[in-house]
Amino acid sequence: MLNIEQVALKVDSLRRKNTARDERMANVLEVRRGNMAEISPELFPEGTSKAMVANFIDVAARDVAEVLAPLPSFNCISKNNSDRAKKNADTRTLIVNNYVETSRLQTLMYTGADYYGTYGFLPIVVEADPEARLPKLRIDNPLGAYPEFDRFRKLVSYTKRYMKTIGELVVEFPEYSDRIMGNRDYDEVNYNTALEMIRYEDKEQITLYLPQRNNLVLRKTENPMGEVMVRIAQRPGIDDEPRGQFDDVLWVQIARARFAYLAMDAAEKSVNAPLAVPNDVQEFAFGPDAVLRTSQPQNIRKVGLDLPPAVFTEAALLQQEMRVGSRYPEGRTGSVNASVITGQGLQALLGSFDTQVKTGQQILADAFEDVLALALRMDEKLFSGEKSVHGVRNGSPYELTYDPRKDIKGDYTVQVRYGLMAGLDPSRALIFSLQALGADLVSRDFVMRELPWSMNVLGEQQSIDIQRMRDNLNASMAAIAQAIPQMVAQGQDPADLATKMAEIIKQRQKGVAIEEAVSEVFAPKAPPTPQVASGGMTAPVEPPVPSAPVAATPEVPPQQGGGEQQLPPDLMGLLNQLGG
Repeated sequence: MLNIEQVALKVDSLRRKNTARDERMANVLEVRRGNMAEISPELFPEGTSKAMVANFIDVAARDVAEVLAPLPSFNCISKNNSDRAKKNADTRTLIVNNYVETSRLQTLMYTGADYYGTYGFLPIVVEADPEARLPKLRIDNPLGAYPEFDRFRKLVSYTKRYMKTIGELVVEFPEYSDRIMGNRDYDEVNYNTALEMIRYEDKEQITLYLPQRNNLVLRKTENPMGEVMVRIAQRPGIDDEPRGQFDDVLWVQIARARFAYLAMDAAEKSVNAPLAVPNDVQEFAFGPDAVLRTSQPQNIRKVGLDLPPAVFTEAALLQQEMRVGSRYPEGRTGSVNASVITGQGLQALLGSFDTQVKTGQQILADAFEDVLALALRMDEKLFSGEKSVHGVRNGSPYELTYDPRKDIKGDYTVQVRYGLMAGLDPSRALIFSLQALGADLVSRDFVMRELPWSMNVLGEQQSIDIQRMRDNLNASMAAIAQAIPQMVAQGQDPADLATKMAEIIKQRQKGVAIEEAVSEVFAPKAPPTPQVASGGMTAPVEPPVPSAPVAATPEVPPQQGGGEQQLPPDLMGLLNQLGG
């Protein structure tokens, strides 16, 4: 294990090695903040603090980050097709999604995706939360971060530089307050003075120290995991040094800001240009409604300030260079010089944008797989024992009780997959899914799972099926009501059917579902229950004795075509007649 002097020398070497990278990142940050005059003060008028032009780099960076930020799906795959293996895989999937949810990773990724595009790499840290007894995922700021890799691109150490005021450090580490203040009295210390704090981590130790206080060690502990709990998502490039998306267009943005000031200066000089008058003018009047006496009024004019047309051409060229250098298409801002544009043309305009989003998704997916594997390993090693977690997955709440050692059991594989329509806006994703569904390329279940928003697919399918069956049942009841005149024309008695329809209407007015109302009204009547005698024998059911003589039932003439009189049909028979 390295001692603090060796750690300090190693960190200092890493900082000197990344001096050029830190300078580029600092310049990008100042341009994103709008402080272009801080980078090249000689190009701007004295006293200027902000540029008088739209911050193209900041607008483009935020747009790319918002498209890249949505998270992929996290799933664990079973090693075989047995029910037990699938159940264990589902349990690990819920565990992994709980890590993502409790860490608020979706919210953090809006900042993390901005870091990735702006600075060229994104550190994702896995930390232990002893209170929740869970690993937590954290997005680190690449400014002041120094990852160290071996020849196999495996992370060997990770160093992060923080800037803290003396007041903050005294509050966080009161046991070292005297040494943090430089062994001075409280009334002699400026608590707003910033100090540099270094966090160094390798497979053996995690150390926190202050270089400006003679390498004062604030915290030092052995690494319980035996490996660096950080993973780096790095933007691809021609060398190992990370480069952001806007490193090469910073000076183009500054040149555009300089042109804006020159144009403003030219306009001001044109307005305040001197007045040329003939020689016979002896007195001058200023202000509105001023009167100048001369015999040559046609010669009174402002001194013209002509701007060459190349100035405006150069401004347009700078704007074009900004888009080409940052690979940010004109179609993203809506300024397309075409009244009607085809889908293929729009795809060509946004081609470079879509490819960099897809590339970023692939790199982030690999980083997420490694990070979640670290989280599963930490959970199994540090937080063993039964515990309960709950959350929402795909719009459906769940509650899970698990033991990391029993349910993880050394299986740390996680499949991270961006959907087929990830990166597309909802309108284009919907059009694409409908076209693929209409061509029988995919199933409805696949389309619902690939939509760029969270959805409980099984619950939504059940709701759709219930809605369709209810609509069909409502249509059937309407068809039965329309069949009542036909029953009367055939000599049948529609009283029972009309009564049942009225009862269904009453049930619906009370809020009863259509399926429950129909099931209750059209339920078959139970046969009369036979009486049981005291000896266990079933007594015959005697017919009721009439109180008065019953009149003879008049004969009913047979229907046309012969045959016996037909009874009113039941519900199924009537539906069969309507269906032909």
